[in-house]
Amino acid sequence: MCCSSRPLWLSLPFLFIVFLGRSQENLTAYWQPSLAINYGVTETYSHNFSLQNRNYIFEEEELQLNVRHLDLVHFSNLQLQDNQSIAFGVLYRFREGFDDGTNELRLTQQYNITSKPFVVRYGQRWRTEQRITSARTTHRFRYRFSLDFPLQGEKLDVGEAYFVGNAESLLSIANGSLPQYDARLTLNLGWRLSDTSKFQFGVEYRTEDFSQDLQHVLFFLSALNVSL
Repeated sequence: MCCSSRPLWLSLPFLFIVFLGRSQENLTAYWQPSLAINYGVTETYSHNFSLQNRNYIFEEEELQLNVRHLDLVHFSNLQLQDNQSIAFGVLYRFREGFDDGTNELRLTQQYNITSKPFVVRYGQRWRTEQRITSARTTHRFRYRFSLDFPLQGEKLDVGEAYFVGNAESLLSIANGSLPQYDARLTLNLGWRLSDTSKFQFGVEYRTEDFSQDLQHVLFFLSALNVSL
C-alpha cells in the first residue's frame, strides 16, 4: 500500500540508471543542483555568481547518495554587440573532505555569439580553461552549440515553459598525459517563474576520454536562476 502511494515518476530516474548500469559497465550518475544569481552593473556589463554541488547517485553498479564536490563560481560578462559577448570566470572546487580528489582552481575565458532568425535562438560558445590542482595544470578547449525556444507562442512570458538543448566537445591537454576527448549532450526544460527568475531541470549525457578509456557519465540537473 505504501509503495503504490508513491508517484511513479519519482522512481523513473532510478529505473533509468539501473537500466543503463546493466548495459554500460563504465557508468557513473550524478545529481547536480545549482543556484545562480545574475547582477547587471551597466547595460553591457554584468556579474554571475553560482553555487552548485555534485552528488553521486550511481557508481560501481550501486545506487548511493554521496557528495562529490562543491563549486563556487563567478563570471564577469561584457556585451560586445547585441548578439556577442566575452566573459572571464573563476571557479573554486571544494573536493577534499568529500572524496579522494583534490581541490581545484579553474580560470575560464569565453566568447559567445547568438542568432535568432525566427522563434528558435541558436548559440555558439568557445571556451579555454586552465584547471589548476596541486598535481598539475590542465588546459581545456571547449566548443558548444545550443538552441532554445519557448514552448508556447513566439516569446517567453511569465508562467510559460521553454526548452534548451546543447551539444559540446572538449579537448584536455596536460603534461605527462595523453590528450583527452570528451563529448556532452544536454536537454533541459524550464519555466519562467517571474520577471527575474527561472527554474529548469534536465539530463546531461557525457562520454569521457572516448579515445582511450571510455567512460559514460549521466547527470540529472536542476537549476534556479535569479536576476537582480
